Amino acid sequence: MSKPGPKPKAAQAQHAGIYKADVVKDVAESLGIANLPDAVSSALASDVEYRLHQVVEEASRFMRHARRTTLTTADVDLALRTLNIEPLYGHTPHAPSTFRRAVPFTHMASAGTVWFVEDEEIDFDRVLREEKIVIPKGVSWTAHWLAVEGVQPLVPENPPAVPREEPTTSAGAAVNGKSSPSKQQQQQQQQANQQNQPSQLVKQVLSRELQLYYTRLTSSLLPPSTSAADAAKRTAALASLRADAGLQALLPYLVKWVGEGAVGVLRDGADSEQDGRTLETLLDVVSAILRNSTLFIEPYLHQLLPTILSVLLHASLPRSHATHLRTAAAQSLGTLLTQHSATYPSLSPRIMKTLLVALLGSSTPGYNANPGTVNGFTMDTSGTPSADPRVSPKPLGTREGAIRGLVGIGKEAVRKGIVEGGGVRIVGEECASSRGEGADGVIEAVMMALETLQPPSDMPEALDPSQEEDTKLIGQLRELLGEFFTARVVNRGDRGWAAGIIVSVNG
Repeated sequence: MSKPGPKPKAAQAQHAGIYKADVVKDVAESLGIANLPDAVSSALASDVEYRLHQVVEEASRFMRHARRTTLTTADVDLALRTLNIEPLYGHTPHAPSTFRRAVPFTHMASAGTVWFVEDEEIDFDRVLREEKIVIPKGVSWTAHWLAVEGVQPLVPENPPAVPREEPTTSAGAAVNGKSSPSKQQQQQQQQANQQNQPSQLVKQVLSRELQLYYTRLTSSLLPPSTSAADAAKRTAALASLRADAGLQALLPYLVKWVGEGAVGVLRDGADSEQDGRTLETLLDVVSAILRNSTLFIEPYLHQLLPTILSVLLHASLPRSHATHLRTAAAQSLGTLLTQHSATYPSLSPRIMKTLLVALLGSSTPGYNANPGTVNGFTMDTSGTPSADPRVSPKPLGTREGAIRGLVGIGKEAVRKGIVEGGGVRIVGEECASSRGEGADGVIEAVMMALETLQPPSDMPEALDPSQEEDTKLIGQLRELLGEFFTARVVNRGDRGWAAGIIVSVNG
């Protein structure tokens, strides 16, 4: 025999909870909703009871955390705020509501006892006479600059600048035969000084940790050593400078340390291997600082540039390190210009003018290197050689550094400064007069600059002076590069490279 199926329910069971469905109907009728179905009222009553349980449970948590056993209205308010429900205003534990018992209804004995909240009688005359209470502003957050690179901005949040107190004397007294200013005049002078001084310098004190970091960093970098342990320390120190984000307060000290180290080595001559390794380490420090994207380095550019340009344009560097030092300095200079030329538009022309003065200034007497303009500024004195015999020509080391610096700046600097400015012809004449003695570095730098203008061909084809087209090409090269470097380009045996140099210069 099969089991009988479930019996159909005749009617839905009544809601048996604390919050009755009749209360929901009464509330609905007060809002103008009549004839609310029993199913809807029962569902709403269940939901209201669930919400009440949720609020009471959340309020009990605040009660337990407060080490209390009595639930207060403040706990309920906090629970409502936690559940993102607007709290009930007017109910606080400091002013509890007063309930009064109503007089029983004689004609409705079954109504039971009725309690109500007694309303306080408010005297409007007294309220209007009392002082208005201003509601305080809520807790909020704001930001302002306490100090920017050691300078305290004049904003309302910062304390005002404290004027220096000077010793005061009596109004009629005389100091060293001169009458002292009155107190009113001193106050006026102090106010004028405060107006003229827009910011106050803030003395910066390094923390103990940064002082220890600075000591260990500098001792790991200098003096340079070739041992494996010291090389590992030096690599770790440079990696820290390149990536750490908490070195802003230490930046002025590092920049000053690099500048003093480079000046000290170059002043003593920089002839030994130890001096060469020291300069290489200092340039590595400059490169690491420039590559650290978390550092605000713009205020210290005027201190870094002399260090880079001094190493780049110094005439006598250690022979085994000279090429590497000048190349590293040129790369650092190019990186600096790439990062900050947009912020300081005059930075690139000023540096290029410095390099052109080092390349073209005091050249062979009687030769006008560039009577016009280079990169937008006139080369009236440095581009035109002086006939004064007391002025000695620039050393080849300085010219090599200037050429490598222009190569580091870019192709346009090479075209304007080295080729159109006549630097390649000046250097070629000096190399020819010295017969190549000690000129390997500058010759290599010029050839690198020409390769920057036009890369060599993958499949070079030699120039044939017997052909009219190649003869014309060699003549154009001679006008641009001079006899010395024209011979070097022709000996490379690359017709496409030679033609590309001419096209890149002439546009």
